[in-house]
Amino acid sequence: MTKLLLFLATFSTLYASMNAHSAESYPPTRRVDHVDNYHGTEVADPYRWLEADVRQSEEVAAWVQKQSDFAEKYLSEIPVRDKIRERLKQIYNYERFSPPSKKGDNYFYQRNDGLQNQSVLYVADSPVAKGRVLIDPNEWSDDGTVALADYSASKDGNWLAYAKSSAGSDWKTIHVLDVETGEELPDLLEWHRFGGIEWNKQGSGFWYSRYPEPTEGEEFQSLALNKKVYYHKLGDTQAQDTLVYEDPEHPDWSFGVSMTDDGEQLVLSVYQGTDPQNMVKLRAVDGGDWQTLVGDFDHEYSYVGKADGKLFFITDSEAPTKRIVATKGEGDFVEIVAATNDTIESANLVGGKLLVQYLVDVKSKVKLFAIDGTPAGEVPLPGAGTATGFGGELDQDETFFAFTNLVTPTSIYRYDFAAGATELLRAPKIDFDPAKYVTKQVFVASKDGTKVPVTIAHRKDLEIDGNRPTLLYAYGGFSISILPAFSTDYAVWMEMGGVVAIANLRGGGEYGEAWHQAGKIDKKQNVFDDFIAMGEWLIDSGYTNSRRLAIRGGSNGGLLVGAVLTQRPELWGACLPAVGVHDMLRFQEFTAGQFWRDEFGSSENADEFPALFAYSPYHNVKPGTKYPPTMITTADTDDRVVPMHSFKFGAALQHAQSGNAPILLRVETRAGHGAGTPTSKRIDQCADAWAFCFKQFGYEPE
Repeated sequence: MTKLLLFLATFSTLYASMNAHSAESYPPTRRVDHVDNYHGTEVADPYRWLEADVRQSEEVAAWVQKQSDFAEKYLSEIPVRDKIRERLKQIYNYERFSPPSKKGDNYFYQRNDGLQNQSVLYVADSPVAKGRVLIDPNEWSDDGTVALADYSASKDGNWLAYAKSSAGSDWKTIHVLDVETGEELPDLLEWHRFGGIEWNKQGSGFWYSRYPEPTEGEEFQSLALNKKVYYHKLGDTQAQDTLVYEDPEHPDWSFGVSMTDDGEQLVLSVYQGTDPQNMVKLRAVDGGDWQTLVGDFDHEYSYVGKADGKLFFITDSEAPTKRIVATKGEGDFVEIVAATNDTIESANLVGGKLLVQYLVDVKSKVKLFAIDGTPAGEVPLPGAGTATGFGGELDQDETFFAFTNLVTPTSIYRYDFAAGATELLRAPKIDFDPAKYVTKQVFVASKDGTKVPVTIAHRKDLEIDGNRPTLLYAYGGFSISILPAFSTDYAVWMEMGGVVAIANLRGGGEYGEAWHQAGKIDKKQNVFDDFIAMGEWLIDSGYTNSRRLAIRGGSNGGLLVGAVLTQRPELWGACLPAVGVHDMLRFQEFTAGQFWRDEFGSSENADEFPALFAYSPYHNVKPGTKYPPTMITTADTDDRVVPMHSFKFGAALQHAQSGNAPILLRVETRAGHGAGTPTSKRIDQCADAWAFCFKQFGYEPE
C-alpha cells in the first residue's frame, strides 16, 4: 500500500508539472481601466476592448490568432487526439436521412452519405425512392462552410424556395428554383434571418421576414431590430416586395407568419423576445386590416392549423403543461384537447386527425384525436426515446417521423393513418451496436428538493468503480426540451469507457411552462443548483470522481458551464463551455441579445441587475482561484452569441488562474453558433474536446 501511495503521489506531481500553466504562460492580454456604474454599483470591465468585431479590429484579430495557436499547440501534443478523430470518422461514415416531406406528388428529404460536410436535398416520387439531387450544398464552397439553412416547397411541389447561409451566420439569402428542371430563378432576397418561408396556395409567391440592411462592417455585431414581414411574388426583385407587417413603435419585437390550410387567412404571431408567450393577429391573404385575436403576452398561443373552419392553437393558458384550443376567429377559444400531467410538445393537423406529441418524463408519446378532440388512439413508436417530424397536410393519408435515443441511431418511419400502423423506411448501417449499451433514467434531488431527471448511458460491460470518465451535459433555458438522441460524439465517448449523463434542468420545457419559469430571470440560480446536484450525485453514486467529471454545454448551456465553473471550481475535472453567454451585463447590446431579456432579465433594470451580477461568469472570476481545466470554444462568425463573451471570459480566467490547470480558447474559423457547421469541423471539434478531457483525467481510452 505504501508503494502504491508513493506511486500515486509521484504520478500526481508529474501530471501537475506536465500541465502547469500560469498567467504568465498564456498569450498576453491587455487590461484597461474601464468601469461601469450599474444602479450605484461600480463594475470593472478590463477586457472591454475584446468586444470589437474580430473582422474589424486588427488588435483583436491578432490576439485571437495567438490564443488559437496556443490552444492548437497544446492539443496537438495529446497523443490520443488522432485516435479519437479516426474513430469519430469511422462512426460518422454512415447514411443519414431526414423524414420525407410531401408536397403535391413530390417527396423532399435530405441525405448525407456519411462524411459529406453538408447534407444533400433530394426529390423523389415516393418516400422510399432513391430520388434525384435537387440541391447539393457541398458544391457551394471548397471547405463546406456554405450551408442549406432552410427550404420550403410550394403546396403543389413545383417550386422550392431555399435559404443559404455562409460560415454559420444567422444571415441568409433566399433563392428559388424550378423543382422539375432544377433551374434557378433570378429571385434573390437578402438580409433574411430568424423566420421561415411560407408559400401562398397558388405557388405564385411567399411570405418571409427580413431586417434592414446593416451598416457596412456591423453585420455581425449590430442589434437585430426592426424586423418586417414581406410578400415576394415570383419574378419580382426584392425592391418590389410588398410590406405585410411592421411595428416601428416596438423595434425589438419579432414576427412569424403562417397561411391557414385553406389558403384564405394569414396568422401573425408577435413575440417580445424568446418567451413562447405571444400575441396573435389575423388578416385575409389578399389584404385588409389586421384583426387582433390575442392582444397580450400573458400566454402562449402557437398556431397548429385550420380545419372545419376553426383555427387550432397550443396554449399554456390555464394549463402549464399546455392544451389545445380552437376558435373561428371571433369570440372565445374552445378547448379541444385538455391538459394532462404530460407536456404537449407540438401538434399537427394531418391525415384527417389532430396529432399531438407529448413528453412523458422526457420521452415521446404521440396521441391521435379527431378534429373535435375525441381520442383516436396512439401512433406506435419503436421504443422509449424521441420521435420528431409528423408533418403533412390534412388530406394526406401518411406522415413521417424520425426516432432515436442515446444509444439508437436515428431511423425514419412512416405512419399509415388508414391502417393505424408504423412502418420502418430507413435504418442506418453504422459501426455501432446499441445492444452493447444500456440507458436508464433517474431523478435527483436538487438543492431545494426538486426532483430533476437525468438520463445515463454507458457500455453494459463497464465496471462502475467511481473512476469512470463521465460527461455531464445540460442546457436549462428558453423552454427548450433536451430530448434523448443518438450522437456520434457520445458513441465514441462511451465506446472508450466513458459514461454520458444528460440532465433536464429547470428552465427547459420538459415539464411545461412552470418548469421553464422556475429557471429564468431571478430564478436562474435554480438551473445552476440543479446541475451542481447532478455532478455531486454522479460522484456519490459511484460513477466517477471530481477529477474525471467533465461538463459540457453550448449557448445557454455554455453560460451554465461558465456559471458552475466559477461557483464550484473544485467539483469539475474538465469544463467545455461552447459559444456561451458569459457577460450577463452586456449581452443585450449585441445581435440577438436583446431578445433574451425575457429569459435573463437585463442589467438596465435595477431590480434585475443583482441576480445577473451574482452569477455572470465573466464578473465572478476571482483572482487567486484554482480553476479546473477549461477549454472555451467559440467561432468567428457567431452572430447569435457574439464571440466577445468567450474572449472576455477566457482572458479573465487566464489572468485569475492560480492553479496548474490549462485554460484554452479554441476559436473556429468560418463557423457560427453551430447550425451549418461542416462535418469535418464537427469531427475536429469533438476530437479536441475528448482529447482535452482524457488528458486532464490522466486516462487512456479503452
